[in-house]
Amino acid sequence: MTENAQQQPSAPDSELPTQYAPADVEGPLYERWVERGYFEADAKSEKPPYTIVIPPPNVTGSLHLGHAFQHTLMDALTRRKRMQGFESLWLPGMDHAGIATQNVVERELGKEGKSRHDLGREEFVERVWQWKEEYGGKILGQMRRLGDGVDWTRERFTMDEGLSQAVQTIFKRLYDDELIYRAERIINWCPRCLTAISDIEVEYQDDDGELVSMKYGEGDDTIVVATTRAETMLGDTAVAVHPDDERYKHLVGRHIKLPLTDRTIPVVADTHVDPEFGTGAVKVTPAHDPNDFAIGQRHGLESLTVMDERGVITVHGPFEGLDRFEARSAIVAALRADGRIVAEKRPYVHSVGHCSRCKTTVEPRLSMQWWVKVAPLAKAAGDAVRDGRVKIHPQEMEKRYFDWVDNLHDWCISRQLWWGHRIPVWYGPEGEVVCVGPDDEAPTGEGWTQDSDVLDTWFSSGLWPFSTLGWPEQTPDLKKFYPTDVLLTGHDIIFFWVARMMMFGLYAMDGEVPFRTIALTGLVRDQFGKKMSKSSGTAVDPLDWMNAYGSDAVRFTLARGANPGTDVPIGEDWVQASRNFANKIWNATRFALMNGATIEGELPPAEQLSATDRWILSRLNKTVSQVDALYDDFQFAKLSDALYHFAWDEVFDWYVELSKTTFMAGGEPAKVSGRVLGEVLDVTLKLLHPIVPFVTETLWTTLTGGESVVIAEWPKDSGFRDTAAEKEIETLQQVITEVRRFRADQGLQPGQRVPARLTLTGTALAPHEAAIRQLLRLQPEGDTFAATATLPVGGATVALDLSGTIDVAAERKRLAKDLAAAEKEKAQATAKLGNEAFLAKAPDNVVDKIRGRLSKADEDIARIKNQLDGLPEA
Repeated sequence: MTENAQQQPSAPDSELPTQYAPADVEGPLYERWVERGYFEADAKSEKPPYTIVIPPPNVTGSLHLGHAFQHTLMDALTRRKRMQGFESLWLPGMDHAGIATQNVVERELGKEGKSRHDLGREEFVERVWQWKEEYGGKILGQMRRLGDGVDWTRERFTMDEGLSQAVQTIFKRLYDDELIYRAERIINWCPRCLTAISDIEVEYQDDDGELVSMKYGEGDDTIVVATTRAETMLGDTAVAVHPDDERYKHLVGRHIKLPLTDRTIPVVADTHVDPEFGTGAVKVTPAHDPNDFAIGQRHGLESLTVMDERGVITVHGPFEGLDRFEARSAIVAALRADGRIVAEKRPYVHSVGHCSRCKTTVEPRLSMQWWVKVAPLAKAAGDAVRDGRVKIHPQEMEKRYFDWVDNLHDWCISRQLWWGHRIPVWYGPEGEVVCVGPDDEAPTGEGWTQDSDVLDTWFSSGLWPFSTLGWPEQTPDLKKFYPTDVLLTGHDIIFFWVARMMMFGLYAMDGEVPFRTIALTGLVRDQFGKKMSKSSGTAVDPLDWMNAYGSDAVRFTLARGANPGTDVPIGEDWVQASRNFANKIWNATRFALMNGATIEGELPPAEQLSATDRWILSRLNKTVSQVDALYDDFQFAKLSDALYHFAWDEVFDWYVELSKTTFMAGGEPAKVSGRVLGEVLDVTLKLLHPIVPFVTETLWTTLTGGESVVIAEWPKDSGFRDTAAEKEIETLQQVITEVRRFRADQGLQPGQRVPARLTLTGTALAPHEAAIRQLLRLQPEGDTFAATATLPVGGATVALDLSGTIDVAAERKRLAKDLAAAEKEKAQATAKLGNEAFLAKAPDNVVDKIRGRLSKADEDIARIKNQLDGLPEA
């Protein structure tokens, strides 16, 4: 990789096209970056490391706006650090996505009239690998389209050989340390996917159900319980009441008849029961409810499983063989016929869990599974944040993190799938259990079988920060690039992926944290702040926007909405506005190049610069300092906004416009301004590059003749400040803005020239007369000049000859009407703010709004009076 070619600049070797065409630029540019190895990190480098590992997208996935959002921010961070002289590694890869991938391939088999069982395990897994090679990883190509500056030479997959070794190694260590065990517990079960699923794979939504109150027992032993899942009553093994509930004390310890069965069940006292809720009595089904399972454990109750893995009833003749929902209706009907139904409420809206993959209603199910004992691991994960080794940004998200890790339950890690990391445990013919590490020989011989389950996808992705760098081997990459610097991810998975990486990283790496900072983002929403969804027609394919407006426009829009931890609303009109910004950068740079903008030679000393030149250089250095501070605080929205307004407003709308008269005049001042403009553009394009990489690369290389802005040096604040020049140009801006507003108020066209007399003597504005006249379209006063409007502004006086251009009487009448309206608004706002009773009751936002109205009214009154003073008498 060559050094930054800006050190030996050459003149631009080509002219820019008149229009920027992203589609013609972006693809070839990205391939050039990759071919030249700009994104490849060197473990042998003496540079300080900076590492981010990509949250691995599912192998089945495609780029959505959430990906594009987070990838834009990660790319910006790593591009900037690379320019700052760090050995910057952004490591890419994919997750094998157990359930999602298996579902995809099973659907493909279904089209052939086959199931995975027709193929058998080994052939099915081979089929999945074939699918992965042919169709998986679509998202990786889309990442290139977005401009992701990742090190493709280090791409990883959670099922590749190295990561498989890491998974087997940590499983064996945890097992030997008695942190992994096998036990029968209640888990989330999907009757369609036929596997346990994690909490994150359960989506809750409000469903219309029914709340049925039914009578258990006979005579004095009668007790009423309510449920939304009547079908589970076949598996009830108790009724529970609160120990202090006087209504039921006579029943505690007694057995009552369970309807529709030939069984009796005990009444138990348990503090879990809320005596204020419903009847204060609850049915207990330990095999089909997590809370009931806990009650059953405390009271030694039997756990009766009444459904199979597909949700079909397996007990009690009349209902056996019915689907769980069919059984629900049939059981309620039978109870009603038996006089057992006390009350029925339909519809009864309540929160119901659904499998995120297939949308099937999840069934709590008692099942033998593998678990991680999380208590010591979670404590370490909490301590690492509490003692400052890991920072969470924004800091207010720490509470959510602690609420989670301080209350973690043991983690079910086994899945009843064929695609994934198979659990490395073998069972022998005499009940032996052997856990096999990567260097161990698996037991062989008659009767030995391997556990059929695979590990939860989150188990392998929890190793991602160190397994991708070569662990358990002590590789040069692991030594150089671990711990990683920043984990940037959505706040929605702080509980699942983030916590697991913290637990595993601290455990596997002897207390060394997996990342130094957790930067949490919000979620991308539609322009109204609502969740995007295909069903509502609000889901957006970012590739469509990239094709229409360019990748830079999409990236800038996303970055400009990225306030830490806050959701990001986005609409197509905002992407259009970002496209306009890219065009503005292009056109302004093209103008600058045509007018002599250059980086050749040293900048002249301050005393040889005009006030306009000193102003823009002072503002430039302040912007560099501001952007650096905002980057370090992950304030992407604010830094994007600062760059937008500096580039568009100050550089393009003011400095370029103010310099036009200098360029037209030519000579040495034009050369000096050309050098200053070149400097400003050089730095501005570098500052913009991490967020809008394509347009800035094209413009920067053309301006400087440098090899690539990707490897250019990040700008530094030189410390140059000139408050006098800034104040002078602010005054100049005030004059131009006020006169422009006055012209617009008089109905003058922007290009319409008006005779004017400028009185600038004794002010700092005297050197700017040519610029003022040029920008305000003011002609010399001439022999017949008559001052019909006089504007005192910024210490100067601008007299305009508006004769023949406006009806002075009509204009005075219009302004008088506007003045009366503004004074009425002021009086109303003043009255409200002077009313103590109103102020005592009104919300703060209402009071603030009225204060704003008062301030606006004062501004309007001053402006209108100034306009009236500037008009001649009618």
